[in-house]
Amino acid sequence: MRVCLLNDSFPPVIDGVVNVMMNYADYLIKDYASPVIVGTPSYPGADYQKYAYPVVAYPSFDTAAMASGYRTGNPFDGKAVAELADFKPDIIHAHCPASATVMARLLREQTEAPIIFTYHTKYDIDLRRTLKVKPVADETIKLMVSNIEACDDIWVVSRGAGESLVQLGFEGEYRVANNGVDFAKGRVDAETVRKVTEGYDLPEGVPMLLFVGRIITYKGLPLLMDALRILAESGQDFRMVFVGKGPDEELMKEKAREYGLLDKEGQKDKCIFVGPVYDRNLLRAWNTRADLFVFPSTFDTNGLVVREAAACGLASVLIEGSCAAEGITDDRNGFTVPETAEAMAERLIALTKDLNHLHEVGQHAMDEIYISWQSAVAEAYDRYQLILEKKKAGKLPAKRKIPTDYLLSATAAGMDLAHSVEMSPAAQRLRRMSEDMIGYLQEATGGMMENFQESGVDVADFLKNVGENVSAGMKEAHEKTDRFWQEVTDNVTETSERIKKEFTESVSEAKAEAKEKTDRFWQEVTDNVTETTERFFKDIADLKAEAQEKSAKDGNED
Repeated sequence: MRVCLLNDSFPPVIDGVVNVMMNYADYLIKDYASPVIVGTPSYPGADYQKYAYPVVAYPSFDTAAMASGYRTGNPFDGKAVAELADFKPDIIHAHCPASATVMARLLREQTEAPIIFTYHTKYDIDLRRTLKVKPVADETIKLMVSNIEACDDIWVVSRGAGESLVQLGFEGEYRVANNGVDFAKGRVDAETVRKVTEGYDLPEGVPMLLFVGRIITYKGLPLLMDALRILAESGQDFRMVFVGKGPDEELMKEKAREYGLLDKEGQKDKCIFVGPVYDRNLLRAWNTRADLFVFPSTFDTNGLVVREAAACGLASVLIEGSCAAEGITDDRNGFTVPETAEAMAERLIALTKDLNHLHEVGQHAMDEIYISWQSAVAEAYDRYQLILEKKKAGKLPAKRKIPTDYLLSATAAGMDLAHSVEMSPAAQRLRRMSEDMIGYLQEATGGMMENFQESGVDVADFLKNVGENVSAGMKEAHEKTDRFWQEVTDNVTETSERIKKEFTESVSEAKAEAKEKTDRFWQEVTDNVTETTERFFKDIADLKAEAQEKSAKDGNED
């Protein structure tokens, strides 16, 4: 089984979804000998030759400043789509609803391979944070949901993730597909732990709490800071270690200083920010050293870090009803609390007084909620096979056509023509027209991204002056947004109609040309047959006349 994996991020960017895709690739190759190819937006200076599978890095836009370090790919790059199509995938698995899924749909048009889509995270929150203007964000989210609905089999990483997707307007069926963790089950040796934590103020016997992830407010960190302030005021000593980085790191450090949990000199701090840790074994060492993992996020749809902690025998405190808390039985294999600083603090005060109980619950977490990537990919592979069997039997449900399907179909057809070798004059005209269409789409995506960037700048400036004139500013922002989307809609509609008309005319012209040649051929055949027949009968008549003349002459002589 040949598998194409598509995502909008890949090393040098490291995030949870990248980790998922790389584990899929590794275990598909190792356990099933499945050829794998990866498609992703290119990053300057990245080395894509070092992997055990080909990586097709297609052109991208520099949106790192407005999208937390991420670039935006151009899925209409004909060369990249052709290279992926030449791989002849049996399965296309997209892991992001943006450019990755657009490219997946183009690729399906050329290969007829079914598309699996996995919904990993609440993209709408990041989009609203980045785009700022509500109408722009709303329309972008609608486009992403329609992209997801166009796929053949939808997977979500938790029940909560599925509910979140439905709230965004998704209509259709989905299934929960658990992700695994790439931590081996078990704790790291004491010497490795000592080397990793050396130089940090982590006294033996003092409870060490751990958070791993992006330092960003929507992961519940303000709530955690408020709970830590209450915990400190109770007289309980502790160390709270943050592993990771993010846009709100300075904000959280300032809050820690305000609460007396972090002093300016960094001496004897209760909060310790160690930055990101990319080496997986070093991260295992931090999980092994900790007594309790604290993860107050209601944003995360899966919370892989909770299972990574469990792999090392570390129990977690989670928010009741959150996706990360799925599978957790309170006080058995983890702990759950209401989403308030007071409830979190009350539980931390009680738990930090009994480290033996924490370690006992941590052992249960290791035994009961740990899932290896080998098991997770085995489930995925079985599902791949089932989808292919349904496709072969003609039982794969047909997807409802949406407007973008027709445009993508035309684009894919154009890409096919663009890579044809032998073409008639009419086909060559179609090829040129298709190349124009692809060029337009590439230009349009670039223009749209520039407009998004400009919108972000305009809104940022507007927000600085919001106190001066809220009403006028909001009206202006809405007018700009309406104009932007109207221009995009008008351009796409006008170009689509023109392309459709020219495409139809060229096809008609090609048919007419073929009919004219055919008619000419048969006319020539008919003319030749008629001429030959007439000549034959004339020759017969001439011979007959000549015979009669000779006979008459012979009679006269007698």
